[in-house]
Amino acid sequence: MAQPALPKPTACLALADGTVFYGTGFGATGQTVAELVFNTAMTGYQEILSDPSYAQQVITFTFPHIGNTGVSPEDDEGADPVAAGMVVKWDPTAPSNWRSAETLKTWLKKRGRIAIGGVDTRRLTRAIRQQGAPHVALAHDPSGDFDVPALIAAARGFAGLEGMDLARVVTCAQSYRWDEMRWAWPEGYQRQTQPQHKVVAIDYGAKRNILRCLASVGCDVTVLPATATAEEVLAHSPDGVFLSNGPGDPSATSEYAVPMIREVLDRSDVPVFGICLGHQLLALALGGRTIKMNHGHHGANHPVKDVETGKVEITSMNHGFAVDSQSLPDGVLETHVSLFDGSNCGIRMVDRPVWSVQHHPEASPGPQDSFYLFDRFANVMAGRQQP
Repeated sequence: MAQPALPKPTACLALADGTVFYGTGFGATGQTVAELVFNTAMTGYQEILSDPSYAQQVITFTFPHIGNTGVSPEDDEGADPVAAGMVVKWDPTAPSNWRSAETLKTWLKKRGRIAIGGVDTRRLTRAIRQQGAPHVALAHDPSGDFDVPALIAAARGFAGLEGMDLARVVTCAQSYRWDEMRWAWPEGYQRQTQPQHKVVAIDYGAKRNILRCLASVGCDVTVLPATATAEEVLAHSPDGVFLSNGPGDPSATSEYAVPMIREVLDRSDVPVFGICLGHQLLALALGGRTIKMNHGHHGANHPVKDVETGKVEITSMNHGFAVDSQSLPDGVLETHVSLFDGSNCGIRMVDRPVWSVQHHPEASPGPQDSFYLFDRFANVMAGRQQP
């Protein structure tokens, strides 16, 4: 008996080494080239896709049930999804969640992001781990006609993230104020009406929930673009300076960020707190180095140890570069390490209220293991605690 014909693939993922994956396309049509990473989180796909730190990256989701809770405008971490595309094992099903406003497929299509389903994501993840984050070309064409050699050539032609300054691409165009606090049942998002600390946040690709966490501990937040100068920062007479997360190579962004950070440290004694790219830039400003990781850390189940207290936190991670702990100068201590591979996840100055972490305390993976970092920032600004 004749077997029914298999449906023609409508999406193609081509790796620079010549490996090709076929599947079902959804979201926008077209083609994109980027670095390929995998994310192990079981929830939060909308927040991940809209996290500015994922610029120029296609994300492979290792958890198969992606799209099953739909999307909600309240969960966007930025104005639009920033990730170049997504790869999933199963095609997204109809959402089942009372907060869902539209389907993942519709959300991606409206915002010009390409996705492919029906891929063996376990095989793909093993390839990423073995060869490092590869360069890829992702194409979606309902006709199923793909020029595979051209896609492979496009993947090989991608310059890669090393040397790429993407903070300048995703940062805000001008300064703005932020007063929205963390979501709470049943009120939802409330406004900070009694701020106690003036904080300048430098936007290298800031996630909205980081700003909400700052507002929730009493901060009056003014967000400045990534290229802000020390004069512009100090003109606000801040009680503290926050260095945000963001995408790209910290060494490239450091060309303008590091001089600003150093001048702020030279001209004031205000507390400085950094997260993710902000952590890496602070390390560079203090005399350390950063390195490109093999496949990075991307997920919501990463154990991080506070080496000063012995406490282990379950954290959210999203970074392809890391601070080289061996490069930290005298007067700068390593405070946190990854229990997966021992890589650096936190630093602090010995004699100044200046510190940073690599992980994302606002992302609630533990769910609140690392929220104390925002409380610490507020307490240090208020003079109630040493960093």
